[in-house]
Amino acid sequence: MREKVQQFGSFLAGMILPNMGAFIAWGLITALFIPTGWTPNAKLSELVGPMITYLLPLLIGYTGGKMVYDVRGGVIGAAATMGVIVGADVPMFIGAMVMGPVGGWLIKAIDEALEDKIPSGFEMLVNNFSAGILGVILAIVANLLVGPVVQGLTNALGAGVQFLVDRRLLPLADIIIEPAKVLFLNNAINHGILAPIGVTQVEQTGKSVLFMLESNPGPGLGLLLAYWLAGGGMLKESAPSAIIIHFLGGIHEIYFPYVLAKPIMIVALWAGGILADLWFVITGAGLVATPSPGSIFAYLAVTPKGQHFNVLGGILIATVASFLVGSFLLKIFPVKDEELAEA
Repeated sequence: MREKVQQFGSFLAGMILPNMGAFIAWGLITALFIPTGWTPNAKLSELVGPMITYLLPLLIGYTGGKMVYDVRGGVIGAAATMGVIVGADVPMFIGAMVMGPVGGWLIKAIDEALEDKIPSGFEMLVNNFSAGILGVILAIVANLLVGPVVQGLTNALGAGVQFLVDRRLLPLADIIIEPAKVLFLNNAINHGILAPIGVTQVEQTGKSVLFMLESNPGPGLGLLLAYWLAGGGMLKESAPSAIIIHFLGGIHEIYFPYVLAKPIMIVALWAGGILADLWFVITGAGLVATPSPGSIFAYLAVTPKGQHFNVLGGILIATVASFLVGSFLLKIFPVKDEELAEA
């Protein structure tokens, strides 16, 4: 069972690792050019949306299909992924990780079924049309079925966070928030649920802890430090640049692939997030607005007078807890490039 789980995790990582360069490129563009970035640029910031909506999921879908059935599988995997991208309003990374391998597996099965049955001279015609027809079918199925399923997941996660917030169970909200973030639902959770409630609290008390539940950079920083110091392979090598983009640039999405590549690492995020939220509640910490982007500099900018110890203490606690748990998990369940190649 453990071997099967490791193989599955290695397969998921194999879809993410080859595309880390594209994720880092997107992270740098976002950190630099969005309105709240280092050098705001309206023209260049137009790259941000299309890259996270189309480019990155398509790369994952292509890579997943290619892992199953070389370039031909990658092409069908990308076509199937396009259907699921259009079928939802959130970045479709999970949909890509499903439809990419499915597309590759199905075109492989079709080619094996048609092998030695195609009349001489018609090979290219049959191969192109079989792939095209399958691409149409998978794109439609993904658009009508997979997209709405992920959209439903988004709504369910949002409702779960709202339930916990309404009942003052803030630390437990992290159990939902962290997986939702990794599924690239961070903006929906933060701006759609937490921020509106937080604005109301600011009008009443001058601060709100809700602004820190999703935006805390500590758990992600600890996770990336664990990969850098205790990890291996490509994830270890890319971690330092991801740390800069995440902690200084405030682009949390840069660490999401590190969890998608090794889902057990969500436990490290839980450890950091829950302990930090407990600290925030105990000390009465809060911000005056949503830090955007979620960098340490943005946090300092919206921290009210007299709250710096409480706020920075929570970030430090999250970082240390996530790092310690993440390092422990990486020692027990290491992911190495050699294993990814075998998968």
